[in-house]
Amino acid sequence: MSSPEKKVILTCAQPTGQLHLGNYFGALRNWASMIDDYECFFGIVDQHAITLPYVPAELRQATYRNLALYIACGLDPSKCHLFCQSHIIGHTELAWVLGCLCPIGQLERMTQFKDKSQREDSGFIGAGLLNYPVLMAADILLYNADRVPVGEDQKQHVELCRDLAIKFNNTYSETFRVPEVYIPKTGARIKSLQDPLKKMSKSDANQSGCVYLLDSPKTIRKKIRSAVTDSGSEVRAGKDKPGITNLLTIFSSATGRSVEDLEKQFEGSQYGPFKDAVADAVINALEPIQAKYEEIHNDKAYLDSVFKQGAEVAQKRAYKMISKVYRKAGFAPRT
Repeated sequence: MSSPEKKVILTCAQPTGQLHLGNYFGALRNWASMIDDYECFFGIVDQHAITLPYVPAELRQATYRNLALYIACGLDPSKCHLFCQSHIIGHTELAWVLGCLCPIGQLERMTQFKDKSQREDSGFIGAGLLNYPVLMAADILLYNADRVPVGEDQKQHVELCRDLAIKFNNTYSETFRVPEVYIPKTGARIKSLQDPLKKMSKSDANQSGCVYLLDSPKTIRKKIRSAVTDSGSEVRAGKDKPGITNLLTIFSSATGRSVEDLEKQFEGSQYGPFKDAVADAVINALEPIQAKYEEIHNDKAYLDSVFKQGAEVAQKRAYKMISKVYRKAGFAPRT
């Protein structure tokens, strides 16, 4: 399956919470469109997920659930490499080497570190949260990825990865490719149904604002019907109508129709019938994903085989890179 002539794409997601519409329309669907043109490594980064308080049994369950959803969303294991971060030797080893090159002040200025540390209710901030971007850089550089598809909120982390790749290359010798930040233009930015000025998020305190990929049709319809709208009754997109704009974006993403076309269809319509139509479109879009998920999510033997298959390819590439890094860094060879 390995294609040396293809450029390497790597992108990962944490197995925290459930995947939602924003994850699918903004990321997963784009990932699926890349697997024929690139050699793709899609990781479930469970080691990142322990930087904040968590329940071990829930993390394990979420890791399998996310793998099943990845496959259900079109990430065919025969065409790409699906792996679990903790299954691969090399991520944390490379993170240590890169961490020794990374100024601590640069980590303290990271937007996500500042935001998450300020929101942490327990008052405890572990070093893992601070070092998160270094481990992310190791995730990318371990596979010598050419491109890293990310959302805008992760762009700063990939820029740090690029800085560390350049610094390592300059300190020791040319070793890493400097990866490109790749933000797909077709990735829809789905906002919260309850606060359309914020992105849809599984960590939102108001779960009515988030439509999960495994929500029942009844739940989806209830959430969309209760979505915040704007003054007036006109169904159109605009900065002055963030609620309706978000629903139009969701409708467009679910159907493939343009926002302009949908505006014309619902010209003169009330918000109620429009919301029902949005709900129908989302339910229809998620139906095949939910069906595939139901088919495979309880088949642990199958999911373990997918992880094993992905790990075999990922580990081979990781060993090659970490061996090169250790040699450049001056470590004595293992005998």
